[in-house]
Amino acid sequence: MGNVVAESKVDFGAVAVLHKWPSLANQRRPDRASYQVSEGTLDACISAFMEKPAATRHLYEIRTAPQPPLVTEILSPEHVTELARLREFL
Repeated sequence: MGNVVAESKVDFGAVAVLHKWPSLANQRRPDRASYQVSEGTLDACISAFMEKPAATRHLYEIRTAPQPPLVTEILSPEHVTELARLREFL
């Protein structure tokens, strides 16, 4: 991923939405739809996600316009954590 990062620029000002999945016993409910928690920029949604307790981050995802190759339409918790770590370099 090193070369991809070096050659990629991510628009952290892009519109994004933080979603949360309903849960039972701290596990996603697959029979329920996720719901919007906040809307703003990709940067603001990443910050809001990182403020959540680490033990519950798996219940969240960020939805935004794709920015290949680093940003997909739906960002998993692992992907958001990695973008948060790399955002000062992108």
